[in-house]
Amino acid sequence: MIKNLVFDFGNIFLNLDLEGALNNSLKILKIKKIPEEVTAVNSLYEQGLISTEEFIAFYTENFTHLSSEQIIEAWNFMLKDFPLDRLEFLINLKKTSNYKLILLSNTNELHIDWVKKHISIYDSFKDCFDTFYLSHEINLRKPNADIFEFVLKENKIKAENTLFIDDNADNIKTAAKLGYHVWNLNPTNEDITTLFKTKKELF
Repeated sequence: MIKNLVFDFGNIFLNLDLEGALNNSLKILKIKKIPEEVTAVNSLYEQGLISTEEFIAFYTENFTHLSSEQIIEAWNFMLKDFPLDRLEFLINLKKTSNYKLILLSNTNELHIDWVKKHISIYDSFKDCFDTFYLSHEINLRKPNADIFEFVLKENKIKAENTLFIDDNADNIKTAAKLGYHVWNLNPTNEDITTLFKTKKELF
């Protein structure tokens, strides 16, 4: 029996353009593929293990043709819009159900600052959740198993009573191995507002 719903943020509620962001980054960085060192720094930043200042300094030191402003703009390129019907779905879920609602997002200070500035419904969105975990604030990151174990321990819940919803297959695989029920939502043809129709076998 599902008692807990754990949601990702990007491409579940907030629309992202991941492919466009990658292509834009390759273009402005003037490279053909993302080096491992860059991927590692991005991961550290998402875990809050380096500051925004250190993150930007890495890029300005390694890509000297770019300004801090250009780096921030490219970093936030993926962030798009937040359809209102998804917030309405969540508000209704909060009002009419007894599910424990948890957000579990890989993110970072620059992205959240952008969201707070450009997405007017962010505070209303956040208020819908019983617990709200951002990777850079808890120093843990998907798809590592420890972040999923953290959620279970902190909320005193069991994986077998929990549905995890994410668009990233690697994140889904880890959660499934730990016993979570999962929905690997495809943002090109699925929407969180159809949760109880799409995953009706669980409810």
